[in-house]
Amino acid sequence: MSNEVQADLAGLQNALLQTDSVEQFLRELAVLAARTVGEGEAMSCGMALRQRGRPVSVAACSDSDASDADRVQYQSGDGPALHALRHARSVSVHDTATANSWPRFCRQAASLGIRSCYAVPLIHDREPVGALVLYARRPGAFGPRETGRAEKFARHASGALALSLRMASCADQNDQLRSSIVSRAVIDQALGVIMATERCPQDKAFAMLQSVSQNTNVKIRDLAATIVTSVSGEPPRPTAPFEDG
Repeated sequence: MSNEVQADLAGLQNALLQTDSVEQFLRELAVLAARTVGEGEAMSCGMALRQRGRPVSVAACSDSDASDADRVQYQSGDGPALHALRHARSVSVHDTATANSWPRFCRQAASLGIRSCYAVPLIHDREPVGALVLYARRPGAFGPRETGRAEKFARHASGALALSLRMASCADQNDQLRSSIVSRAVIDQALGVIMATERCPQDKAFAMLQSVSQNTNVKIRDLAATIVTSVSGEPPRPTAPFEDG
């Protein structure tokens, strides 16, 4: 394994381990890409992600130059990063001041001082999951060496990005499951209160709770929390397994 590959993998591993959210990881990924591809030359990097089958902008840029250039792409609905993401292939702009592709993007990028760029897709399991777009302030900044480094970095970054997104999805599912369990516990407590006061079985107690919820336009969980609070004198709290610490 070459030193370049080891450095890429070590940087990506650190980014995964030292960030607490997908947004933080994406920004670290953008900074790492700009530093790796630039190798001494000042470059900027932005990102695009695919969510639910459509390209979307993300707040993941290495600096303000990339943020400004990315904003132009998403406002116009096209540009090198979105093209790379949609068509799963890399694209290069030698000089934004003279390029014919994406005229609106290139014109505004040139006015921002961005003179060349290179976009490369991030492909996992044969599907594009995102795209990196690198920006430079001089024309022709992306020759064979730079594009080669960009392609190599993208291959390593694709798996890390897919893993980060999967971890975030699992965390969201866990949060939803926790919320669902907590809601169920509060509703069960409220049903117990209703059953005791109305001297009725559980199904009738739930029907009463549901009827009040519909008539007052208050969610069943919120209504249940109000009932529990009125009896206990304090809002319901999660049971011990869900408490922090």
